[in-house]
Amino acid sequence: MTMVVERIVLGKVLAPFGLQGWVKVHSESRPMTDIGRYRVWQLKLKGAWVDVRVKSFKTQGKGLIAKLEGVNDCNQAEALAGAEIAVASSQLPALAQGEFYWRDLIGMQVLTTEGVALGTVDHLMETGANDVLVIQGERERLVPFIMDQFVLAVDLVERRITVDWDPDFD
Repeated sequence: MTMVVERIVLGKVLAPFGLQGWVKVHSESRPMTDIGRYRVWQLKLKGAWVDVRVKSFKTQGKGLIAKLEGVNDCNQAEALAGAEIAVASSQLPALAQGEFYWRDLIGMQVLTTEGVALGTVDHLMETGANDVLVIQGERERLVPFIMDQFVLAVDLVERRITVDWDPDFD
């Protein structure tokens, strides 16, 4: 029996950094340095996922760099450019009550307090001020993800989000 591992893509290897095998890293985690908390990354190389141990990780200017086990020169680092970086979902830290990973909200049904279905969460986006639910239904709606103001309840079991939102508001 084959075990399926759910992977969470956290970033990408961008390019070599220097001559010692370091790589520049793009991180989708928030804060961006959280990608460095994982000591083993899974890299997608030639269509297959490969475990790679992170020997060292640090900020460099406004970016991030990593030293990976077995990558000792610029040519080896160049071969990793473009590889997605993932971790097994089981490696993600447990969240406190009332906290959610974005991935948990994707596909959830969104209803108003009056029970009007607005659609499902397609994705979330950052605006700087707050995160925004992008809801696809009969039309796209953008609802600020502000708990107790616009988002009143998130039911992970029922896969439903209740919002205080006028369905006629664009």
